[in-house]
Amino acid sequence: MIKTIALDLGGVVVAISFEKALRHFREVGLQDVERYLNPYQQQGFFGDLEGGQITAEEFRQEFSRLVGREVTAEECMYACMGFIDHVSLPALDAVVRLRANGYRVVLLSNTNPYVMTWAMSSAFDGRGHGLRWYFDACYLSYTCRLSKPDPDIFRFVLDNELIRPDEMLFVDDATRNIEVAQRLGIQTLLAGNATDWPAEVDRILLSQK
Repeated sequence: MIKTIALDLGGVVVAISFEKALRHFREVGLQDVERYLNPYQQQGFFGDLEGGQITAEEFRQEFSRLVGREVTAEECMYACMGFIDHVSLPALDAVVRLRANGYRVVLLSNTNPYVMTWAMSSAFDGRGHGLRWYFDACYLSYTCRLSKPDPDIFRFVLDNELIRPDEMLFVDDATRNIEVAQRLGIQTLLAGNATDWPAEVDRILLSQK
């Protein structure tokens, strides 16, 4: 029986734009940004930031070195926020409904401090609420110091939630993350976009009653 529903952020709760992210980083001055960015898991110093190996300030310093000038924290924020297309209010409403129905709903995301500065603020949803208002817990790659698809991040969530793998439903838009979770015995749902998954989650939960 499912007790906890773990949701990814990008592509599940928030619609993302990889092309806009590339554009924003190029505007700041990183012309070979494709070397580092990936729609699902970042490389190099971007991956180090998401994995918690470096701080936001160390990221800014390395960004500056690569660009060849001093990049501000505001420019780092602008570049990283390029990933965000829009927040899916229907997805957030589904989170509220699932919690009201007795399920524990947590966030499990590869992300970074710059995006989270916005996501945790009252500006996040346009309603005055940040992410923590919606979720029972937030498991973030840079605070856990683990990133999907590393199996250890799923084990970390299971241990903290005090549940068995079959008691968790994991919703993500990346096939490789889904496959790792499945191998651990976690129930999964591959989301096509930030609006189609609530109905599928309802179907899965109904089938277990």
